[in-house]
Amino acid sequence: MRDAEARRLWAANLLRAAAVPLTAVVPAFFMDGFTVLGTHLAWLCVCVLCVGTLNVGLCLVLKPSLPPKRSSVANKISRFLKCCIYFFMSCILFHAIIVLYGAPLIESVTETFLFAVLLSTFTTLQCLCMLGPNIQAWIRVFSKNGATSIWENSLQITTTCSILGAWFGAFPIPLDWDRPWQPEVI
Repeated sequence: MRDAEARRLWAANLLRAAAVPLTAVVPAFFMDGFTVLGTHLAWLCVCVLCVGTLNVGLCLVLKPSLPPKRSSVANKISRFLKCCIYFFMSCILFHAIIVLYGAPLIESVTETFLFAVLLSTFTTLQCLCMLGPNIQAWIRVFSKNGATSIWENSLQITTTCSILGAWFGAFPIPLDWDRPWQPEVI
């Protein structure tokens, strides 16, 4: 049983890892003039849609978590709406954190918010797919030694690495501001 779960987790993570590079290559065949750097807003949107769809699809196909005890239509709609609210709140929270860490508040609001949505897709959406809108389960999984399954352990690692990767990718940016290759800001 444990080997089967490990193989399913490995396949899911391999698909997730392949999704981001594919979003940089595949849209060039369908969109004229598409490049990651030239049309970065379009790439962010494509990346969010692909990774989000893949996460939800993997959750539906692999079913890594136990189904809720109540399965009425009203309960499913309620859980879905709570998940949407939690995802939107995480986008707003990540946007605020990114701005507090130094991103421009007004000039690049679209880029900053799309980055917050991308970060929420890599962190919050996976948590919502696996744990649902159950705050007690989130606290249990992200507390010390709280993961009870291989899926929850992977969730801890993926979420932590996504947040740390975003921070480590952004913190050296101000170090280059006084270099001669930087454009003059008027």
